[in-house]
Amino acid sequence: MTIKIGTRKSRLALAQTEMLIKTLKNRFPNVEIETVYISTTGDKTLDKPLIALGGKGVFIKELEMSLLSGETDVAVHSAKDLPTKIADGLEISAVLPRGSYGDVFVTRNDFEIKDGFVIGTGSLRRKLFAEKIYPNAKFKDIRGNVDTRLKKLLNGEYDALVLAKAGLERLDLCNGEDYTVTPFDTDEFLPAPCQGIVAIESRKNSEVSKMLAEISDKNTMFSFETERQVLHSLNADCSTPVGAISKVENDRITLSLSADCKKTVSGTDEISNRIKLAKRLVSEIE
Repeated sequence: MTIKIGTRKSRLALAQTEMLIKTLKNRFPNVEIETVYISTTGDKTLDKPLIALGGKGVFIKELEMSLLSGETDVAVHSAKDLPTKIADGLEISAVLPRGSYGDVFVTRNDFEIKDGFVIGTGSLRRKLFAEKIYPNAKFKDIRGNVDTRLKKLLNGEYDALVLAKAGLERLDLCNGEDYTVTPFDTDEFLPAPCQGIVAIESRKNSEVSKMLAEISDKNTMFSFETERQVLHSLNADCSTPVGAISKVENDRITLSLSADCKKTVSGTDEISNRIKLAKRLVSEIE
C-alpha cells in the first residue's frame, strides 16, 4: 500500500512530515510513502498579514483540495495553524506526541533593551503578552518561515522575535551562534491553542484514516480536542488573541485560557469532561 502525504515546502513542514513518516513506518513497516509538495496561499503571499488573506485557512486550503481530489491521502499541519472549521468530508485522524508548547524570545547576541526596540511578530496574542513584559518596545509585523525570520533578525530588520519553541527545536535552531533564545514563562505568556502539536488530516472513514488512528498519541489528542473547543466556543479567528494550554495527568486534564491576554482562567476535571471544562471556562471569561 502506498500513502501519499501532502505537505508544505518549508523546512519546518518537511521536518514534521518526516516525523509522521517515521511513526508510520514504525507501525506499518511495509507501507510505501510518497511525498507530495504543495504551495499554499499563505506560503505564496508574504507581503500581507494573515487577516488580509482570509486567516489561518490560507495555510491549508490547497492541502485540503488535494485530499478531496484524491491527489493525496494525508495532509500534515501545525495544529495551531488550523482554522476552527475544516473541509466537509475530512477529519483530523491523528496527532503526534506534543512537542514544546511555549513561545520564546529570540535576540541577537549584541541585543540591549532600549526604548523603541523592535519586536517582530504577526500574532496579536504574542504582541499583547510581550507588551506587558516590554512596554517600551515597538512591534512590527513579520511573515515567512522560521529561517526567513531569523535572517531578518540577524540583518537588523528587527531587534527581537517571538517564535514557537517547538519549531526551533524541530529545526535544531535553539542554539544559534549569533542569537539567543529565551523561553517565556507559559503561566504568564499563554501559547496559542494546540501550539507544538502536529495534526494529521485525511478523508473520513478511509482506510488511511483507520491506520492513522492507530498511531495517534492519546494524551495529545485530548489536549488537541480541548484547546480546539476553546476556539470553537469563542468563535475565534486569527485576529482573536486567544491563549490556551492543557495538561493531562492521572486521568485528569487542567486547562488555562485567556481570550484577551488580560484575564486568565483555569480549571481541572476528569478527561471525560474535557469538552465541558473548555466550555465552562470560556463562559467564565466572556
